[in-house]
Amino acid sequence: MSAKQKILVARAIFPDQLADLESTYEVISNQADDVFSPDLLRQHLASVDAALVAGSERIDASALADAKHLKIVANISVGYNNFDVPAISKAGIMATNTPDVLTDTTADFGFALLMATARRITESERWIRDGQWAKWSIVHNPLGVDVHGSTLGIIGMGRIGQGIAKRGLGFGMKVIYNNRKRLSEADEQACGATYVDKESLLRQADHVILVVPYSAESHHLIGAKEIALMKPSATLVNIARGGIVDDVALAAALKAKTIFAAGLDVFEGEPVVHPDLLKLSNVVLAPHIASASEKTRRAMVALAIKNASEALKGNRPPSLINPEVYKAK
Repeated sequence: MSAKQKILVARAIFPDQLADLESTYEVISNQADDVFSPDLLRQHLASVDAALVAGSERIDASALADAKHLKIVANISVGYNNFDVPAISKAGIMATNTPDVLTDTTADFGFALLMATARRITESERWIRDGQWAKWSIVHNPLGVDVHGSTLGIIGMGRIGQGIAKRGLGFGMKVIYNNRKRLSEADEQACGATYVDKESLLRQADHVILVVPYSAESHHLIGAKEIALMKPSATLVNIARGGIVDDVALAAALKAKTIFAAGLDVFEGEPVVHPDLLKLSNVVLAPHIASASEKTRRAMVALAIKNASEALKGNRPPSLINPEVYKAK
């Protein structure tokens, strides 16, 4: 009888999904959910045929230095800026992510974060908890800005961006967008969205939401210069990736009230949040939870498992990032 293939599960997953994996493979699991040190991650990758990882695991040439049997690294995420894809491909290893299954949940959250930011929901909750409600006033309690009938600017018009645009239509919003590639006329009509250049979007939008993938080109896509173009009454929401926004510049703008407020689900250097952001009341902070419904997280894990299983069978995984590696086999 041949030995079972070995899979590393680098972060905690749902127990029943882990049990299913263990019925077929030899599994090294991390249900304690501790983040591996680079040395420990490298040691684990050296002993397995496949790995399920998350954004906390940086997969690069160093991590793969001893990975002689590794066939696939399956990210439990749609984003994969934790992957050095050229290094993974050079090592002849397949890389996958989990697109599609989280689109609507993430779009829901993006719009919820926009609403919370515009209407000062978290600030108002603190106001109640601090016993301030007795000071209620028509003009002095936390006043927000309207979402309905306003202009929504979306930077990054992939599946999630299009989902947010459609939600905006339900609020009677004018939707404008900027993207590396303009959508087809049919997709623009379905979203009710109009393409504009980035500068025009920043100047016109009442609410700007970022849904772009992280890359060297998109690093600090929104900095002091870009924020200065926005209306003083505008909000900025980031559900993309940390590093898309210059957090230092954003904190300074929020403190100076250059813009009205910000909603952030992602941060530079997370899980560390810049201390200046923590001091401000006009920013809504969330711990990278845009896809965090149980149904969606289960679907993400299931797709990552499917990717790994297909690769170990010698088949092409459903969401392969580097297809040239598979074609070379």
